[in-house]
Amino acid sequence: MTSSKRILLYIFGLLAAALLLLSLYTWAMLHMSYSEGERAGYLQKFSTRGWVCKTWEGEILLTSMPGAIPEKFEFSVRDDKIANELTAATGKRVVLSYAQHKGVPSECFGETEYFITKVAVQQ
Repeated sequence: MTSSKRILLYIFGLLAAALLLLSLYTWAMLHMSYSEGERAGYLQKFSTRGWVCKTWEGEILLTSMPGAIPEKFEFSVRDDKIANELTAATGKRVVLSYAQHKGVPSECFGETEYFITKVAVQQ
């Protein structure tokens, strides 16, 4: 084997190893949650966003007590079933169960680190 073929094979091996490590890291960040919890509030905005990678993004207004300035909670959705439930609940009070995934390497999975896992509409 000539030295130029050996160098090319070595470079290809390094690129393949780097791609494999990035793939494993991305999989781990999407499947291992840093925290889980629930937030309740009024679903103010929900839409798809992105130039290349279309993602579902939304926000709810959290109110702690009457008269207080509401805080926004921004979130992302990866499941189309949950996205349909949220689209139908726009303007209503909802309880969102979420998983926080820190360190996701691309916004193609969602623009925030909070991914909704379950929706309950309050009456």
